[in-house]
Amino acid sequence: MVDDRYGDLRLTGYYPGVVGKITELHAVYYHRNWGFDVSFEAQVGKELSEFVRDFKMERDGLWIARISDAFAGAVAIDGHRADDDGLRLRWFIVEPAFQGSGIGRILLRTALTFCKERGYGRIYLWTFQGLHAARSLYERHGFILTEVNAVDQWGQTITEQKYELMLGK
Repeated sequence: MVDDRYGDLRLTGYYPGVVGKITELHAVYYHRNWGFDVSFEAQVGKELSEFVRDFKMERDGLWIARISDAFAGAVAIDGHRADDDGLRLRWFIVEPAFQGSGIGRILLRTALTFCKERGYGRIYLWTFQGLHAARSLYERHGFILTEVNAVDQWGQTITEQKYELMLGK
C-alpha cells in the first residue's frame, strides 16, 4: 500500500529520458548525502545506458514508479550474467520526496516477483554501509549480507556490502 497522499501510482517500463532521470537522481542524491564525485554519475550513466541498450525481456527488468505522471523511483534486474552469478538488482532508488511512502517496497517486490517467475535461484545486489532504510528493506525481504569490503571508490572510502537472496528453483 502506498501512502494515499501520493495519489495514483503506476509502474511503467522504459520511456525516453528515463535513463537520464535515474542517473541524475543517483548522482544528486549520493553526492549530496555521501559526497560521491563525478565518477559515480559517469559509472551509473554508462552502465545503465548499456543495460537499456542490451535489454532482453526474458532476462532483464526495469520498473519505473510514477505518481501523477512524475518520476518517483526505479529498480532494475540485470540478468546478463544470470547463469553464472545470478540476477543482479540494480539502480534501486526512490525520489527523496517519496521515501517512506511504500514505493520502494512495491518496486522491490515487483522485481523479486519477476525473478521468481523466471525460476532463477539467486539474486544479489551491491550497496554500502550507512543506507539503513535500504538495508532494513532488503533484510525484511530475506536478503542476507554475504560480503563486506572497504574500497576507495567515487572519491570516498566506503564499506561496500553484497546482499544475496536464494529464491529456490
